[in-house]
Parts: sequence; C-alpha cells; structure tokens
Amino acid sequence: MRVKFHQSLDELKERLLVMAGMAEQAIQRSIEAYRTRDLSICELVLRSEPAINRLEREIDQMALDLLAMEQPTAIDLRFILSVIRINADLERVGDQAVNIAVRVREMGAFANIDLPVDIPKLAELASAMVRKALQAFIEGDADLADSVFVMDDQVDNMNDAAYYALSTLIKDKPELTPQSLNALIIARNLERVGDHATNIAEDVIFWVRGADVRHHATPAQ
Repeated sequence: MRVKFHQSLDELKERLLVMAGMAEQAIQRSIEAYRTRDLSICELVLRSEPAINRLEREIDQMALDLLAMEQPTAIDLRFILSVIRINADLERVGDQAVNIAVRVREMGAFANIDLPVDIPKLAELASAMVRKALQAFIEGDADLADSVFVMDDQVDNMNDAAYYALSTLIKDKPELTPQSLNALIIARNLERVGDHATNIAEDVIFWVRGADVRHHATPAQ
C-alpha cells in the first residue's frame, strides 16, 4: 500500500508540473503579445484559461483524495499541502497572464509608442523566479528556494521604477495616458507573478524543512 501511495504522490507531482508548464506558457505568450502587439496571441492566452482552471480542480481533488484515503507521514503530509498551495499560485499566474493579455488588447486601440519601462525585462525576471521556485520543488531543494527571495526584491524595485516613470509620463503627456496606464497595470501583474513565485518557494521550504516562512522577510533556518 505504501508503494502505491508513493506512486500516487509521483503522479500528483507530475500533474502539478503540467500545470506549471501551462501557466509559464501563458505568461510567455502574454508578453510576446505585448512585445509584438499581436492580438491573436492574446486570444491564445484567453482560450488557455479554462484548461488551467480545470487542471487546478483536478490536482486539488487528487490531493484531497490522498489525504482522505491515506495516513501520510509528516513530510508526505507537508508535500501534499504544499502541492495544494502551489497549485493555487500557478492558477493565479495564469490569471495574471490573462490580465496582461486583456491590457495588451486594449492597447491595440492606440498608437504603439515607446514607453519608459522595459516590460519584457521585468517579465523575464518574474518568469525566472517562477522557474527557479519550480526547480526547487522538483529537486526538493530548500536552499534553492531561498534564492528566490532575493529576486523578488529586484522585481519589486523594477515595478516601483516603472510606476514612477509611467506616472511622470502621464503628468507630462496626458494624451499618452491610456498606453501608460495599461503598461503600469501590466508591470503590476508581473510583480504579482513574482509574488506567486515567492509563495511557491515558501511552500518548498515548508515541505522540506517543516518551517513556515510566510510573511517573514527572510526564511527561518
């Protein structure tokens, strides 16, 4: 029975990694849509949302079934609880991608202008946080998860800089307000992606170390 249980844990992990791939693809597509102003890519992002939502429900049900049918050890219990939380954060990463796609679609109604913010660079850093947090999950590496927190500070700083630059542009050139506001919201969406990556890293630490490091500036050792 224990062998079957651990096979089920492996299946749960595999399904979560499928979810991760879908969420990452949605973010990549939404930023490609921003970069190219290709509204057909926005539609791909929007159409992917129902599949991500369905998979979230499936993974949650798998996890709950394991909790109901088995008596997991402490570390296995922490793993299952972490999967449930990571699953929710990945679904929200998908939501951020949808939000970005909607904003890009709105920007399509206005002239494509150069804005004083590097959205693709911010997106790359936020996406790198997600990838590193997931790599920590795959490897069960709490030390790797720790390194995500430093990257979160960088994303926050870039978002703050974007807010200042775009707010200044709106004051100086009110006619560019629609483009500027949408870019500002996209930067905020990407900052939220970084927050979700941080949450995933915290859940990895909880699983591996048994330490709850949420809401703390630095992880407990």
